[in-house]
Amino acid sequence: MTDAKPLSTQSTKRRCDVAVLLPCHNEELTIADVIKSFQKALPDACIYVYDNVSTDRTSGVASAAGAAVRTEPLIGKGNVVLRAFSDVEADVYVLADGDGTYDASIAPYMVGKLISENLDMVVGVRKADVENAWRLGHRFGNMVANRLLRILFGGSFTDIWSGYRVMSRRFVKSFPAASQGFEIETEMTVHCLQVNIPCAEVETRYVKRPLGSKSKLHTWQDGWLILVAIVMMVKEVRPFFFFGSAGILIALFSIGLAVPVFMTYFETGLVPRQPTVILCLGLGVIACGSVLAGIVLDSMRRARYESQTARVLVPSIGFK
Repeated sequence: MTDAKPLSTQSTKRRCDVAVLLPCHNEELTIADVIKSFQKALPDACIYVYDNVSTDRTSGVASAAGAAVRTEPLIGKGNVVLRAFSDVEADVYVLADGDGTYDASIAPYMVGKLISENLDMVVGVRKADVENAWRLGHRFGNMVANRLLRILFGGSFTDIWSGYRVMSRRFVKSFPAASQGFEIETEMTVHCLQVNIPCAEVETRYVKRPLGSKSKLHTWQDGWLILVAIVMMVKEVRPFFFFGSAGILIALFSIGLAVPVFMTYFETGLVPRQPTVILCLGLGVIACGSVLAGIVLDSMRRARYESQTARVLVPSIGFK
């Protein structure tokens, strides 16, 4: 491991073996304890706090605790993660939250597992210490999202919303982040499944926030955004399934409208519903176009997949 200099004076361009990334928004009550816990668990790691437009003393508290503090003016966890991934140079990246809900003591095991098993991501699966540590709406939404992800993309992830992840350099530097908010964890998981990146899960304690600290995740608003993000990822990752399914549904609707018209024609020899016939023909054209679009986009996706795979398979730098 490299010798650690005072963290508050380190540049984000300085290379270190392990970097701990802590996105924060108004976490002055918890961030100092989080930094100290990671300093104890990973004493040689460089710890970076990314302040995302906080209105409290998060930056000052984090700096006093010994972390290198950076700011991200664009609101949203996805924007923070993208900036951190671009700025920080390391061999292993530990991504966690600044709210004190994750167990830092498991980080050395997760880092060791990543390196020893030549993985690119290790996800901390949350197991709540107390019943109300994880809100019911969040638990239900996470369960639904996990099942939906397995149906649409396969894989065996059990906690796709976990913000506690250990990642290799090659994953971080090849990850095509597009999400701006809390959808970033879902996007990471889908990217792993798309490019067939070696991953693992490790159970970790998930503790209740201290009194006065509030979650930034809004159950319905962010849940809807995550659902939309999953649909958009299906369009990007499985375009033939997305557009083919849409084409089949449109075609079935068109056939349903056409059946009465054909029945009337066979009985009377007349076509009294000409607007319906025109609508059916139009829907049929749209259905065929949708299926063809799925075929073309799937071919383009395969080419992009080969390019992404080539980048991801470049060996990680600096594993010792």
